[in-house]
Amino acid sequence: MTDGATGSTVPRRQLGRYLRELREKARLSVKAAAENLEWSTPKIWRIETGQVALRSLDVRNMCEIYGASPELTQALMGLAKETKAKGWWHAYGDVIPEGFDLYVGLEAAASSLTLYHGEIIPGLLQTEGFARDIIRTHIRGISEHELDGRVRLRIARQTILTRVTKPLNLRVVLSETVLRRPIGGAQVMANQLAHLVYLSGLPNIALRVVPLAAGAHEGVVTGPFNILRFPLNGDGTESEPPTIYADGYTGGLYLDKPKEVAQYDEAFRGIWEASLTEQASRRLIAEVAGSYEQG
Repeated sequence: MTDGATGSTVPRRQLGRYLRELREKARLSVKAAAENLEWSTPKIWRIETGQVALRSLDVRNMCEIYGASPELTQALMGLAKETKAKGWWHAYGDVIPEGFDLYVGLEAAASSLTLYHGEIIPGLLQTEGFARDIIRTHIRGISEHELDGRVRLRIARQTILTRVTKPLNLRVVLSETVLRRPIGGAQVMANQLAHLVYLSGLPNIALRVVPLAAGAHEGVVTGPFNILRFPLNGDGTESEPPTIYADGYTGGLYLDKPKEVAQYDEAFRGIWEASLTEQASRRLIAEVAGSYEQG
C-alpha cells in the first residue's frame, strides 16, 4: 500500500500515469522505451504503476525520448522530487502548464468519490456561472482569457459523472450553509441549485444536505475533504490505495496511509448520519432554489 520510507504514494502514482501517457502518445511500446533508455521492461512497468520513486534526471531522459515539451519536462521533474518526500503539500502555481493538475488526474482515474463540503459547492457540481464567480474571487485580477480557460477545465471535468461507460459513483454531503450563501447573485444561485436537484436524481449520485439544525458533527472539525477510490484488479484487490484530498487556499494535502483513510471514512459516516435523507435533501435544495427565483 504505502511505503513508510517515502510517505504518500500519490506523487509517484501520478508521475507514473503522466509518463505512461507520454509514452503512449509517442507510440512507443514498453519494450521499445526500455531499449531506448537501456532499462529493463519491468523497470518501466514499475515506474508507470507508481511503485518506485524516480530521480529528476531519469524523468528528464524519459521526457526527451517521449518528446515532451520543456515546460512539461520541468513540471514532471519537479513532481519527481516529491516522490521521495515524507509528506507534502503541492502549490504548483504558474510553473505547471495548463491541464497538468495532480488532483484532476486522480479524479479521472477514480471509480468512486466521496465528498464533504461545508463552505462551497465543489467544482465537480458547479454550473458555469457559479464557477466563474468563485474563480474570479479566488484569483483577484484574473484576465477574462484565463478565467474562460479555467471555467472550461472545471466544466470538462464533470463529464465523468455522466459518461456512458462506468460513470463515477459519487456520494456527497453539503452543508445547508452552501445553499444559502448567495454566490454570483440570485439567478446564478437558482440555476446552481436546480443543477444540484438534477444531479441528485442520477443513479450514480447520492447527495445529502446536513442541516444547520444538526449542530456539531464531524464535518465541523474535519473541514472539507474528498475520498477517492480506484477500480479493482481482476482478482478483487485494489489497483491503487484510497486517497484523501483536502483542498486548501495555497495547495492540497494528500493522504493515503490506511489509518488516515480509516479516520476520514469514519468521519464521513458520522456526517452522513447527521444529514437529511436524499429525498428530504432534494426537497430542501429545491425550496431554497425557489426562494432565489422569487427574489
